[in-house]
Formats: sequence, structure tokens, C-alpha cells
Amino acid sequence: MKKSIKTVLLIAAALMIAAIVLVAVANITVISSAKTLIDEPDSITYHEDIDFILVLGCGVKPDGSPSDMLRDRLARACEVYENHAGAKILLSGDGARDGYDEITPMINYCLEHGVSESDIVSDRYGVSTYESVKRAKREFGAKRIIIITQNYHLYRALYIAERFGITAYGVGADIHEYAWQRFRDVRETAARTKDFLITLITK
Repeated sequence: MKKSIKTVLLIAAALMIAAIVLVAVANITVISSAKTLIDEPDSITYHEDIDFILVLGCGVKPDGSPSDMLRDRLARACEVYENHAGAKILLSGDGARDGYDEITPMINYCLEHGVSESDIVSDRYGVSTYESVKRAKREFGAKRIIIITQNYHLYRALYIAERFGITAYGVGADIHEYAWQRFRDVRETAARTKDFLITLITK
């Protein structure tokens, strides 16, 4: 009996160590592959022949207006749009469920802040970072994009874009401080690991 318990404990310890190593490798790989592709907001680099400025959706308030994080992403996207003639804004988020819509407030914000209606493209089926980037390539033909989201999230989005053969650059939208950021950082660590594995298995 004691020998069986020892064996189980050894297996559990080995699995735990393997999981820790996997998380570490995934996060180091994702971050290191993308950190050189992020532009500083106060000195946005002009990139030629950009197809889309991809804005990744996130939560909306109960009244349907953009959350603080989403508003900052949209504000940064409008700033980048002004500096990249010919690029369209691709708004990608969860907008296909009954009673929940990230896309409409995103469109309204862009229109209210000077983006031409003809330069706005929306994807209501971008229900995750992975899906948003994949659909940008497969559904909208994106080859060269600028991704707008908060810095902690940019690494993963840029990594996924690279795996899909998209030339991508990132601009952070960290205009304000956000509540529950430590929780988001922990969750993002797990999300990087998940998408690292997914992109290894399939594209």
C-alpha cells in the first residue's frame, strides 16, 4: 500500500513539474517572439501596405457602451488609422449572441471619431483572440495588419498572427489603469499556454 501511494505521489509530482515547464516554455516563446513587433504609442511607426487595423473586442457595459479597456483600444485604433492612409479598421468581437453585442458600440465609436464608414469592417464571430486573428486571415484575406489591444494581450495576438503567416505589428492601448489587472495577467498566462498548444496542433 505504501509503495502504491509513493508511486502515485511521484507520478503527480512529475505531472506537476511537466505542467510548470509547459507553461514557462509557452509564455517565454510567445512573449519573446512578439516583443520586437510592438510600437510605442507615443511614437507610432508607419507601416506600408497595411490591410487592416485589427481591434480586438472585449466587454461592454450594461448600457451597451464600450468598457474602459475597449474604449481605449478604439481610441488607439483611431489614432493609428489617422497615420495609416489606405488601411481599414477591422472590428472583431463577440456580436452574434442574443442580448450581447460588442461590435455595434465599436462601430459607433469609430464613426463618432472620424473614421469613414467605408473604412470600417466588422466581424461578429471573433469570439476569442485565436478566432479573431484566424478569421482576419481566412475570411478577410488579411496579409499585413496592425493589432490594437492592451500590452499584456498583444504578445499572444501577435504570436497567433505569425503562426497564420500574417505580417503583424502591435500598438498597445494601455491609456488608463484597469481594475482586476492581476487577475487578467494570470488568466493570460493560461491563455498563452492554450493558444501555444493549439497553434502547434492546427492552424
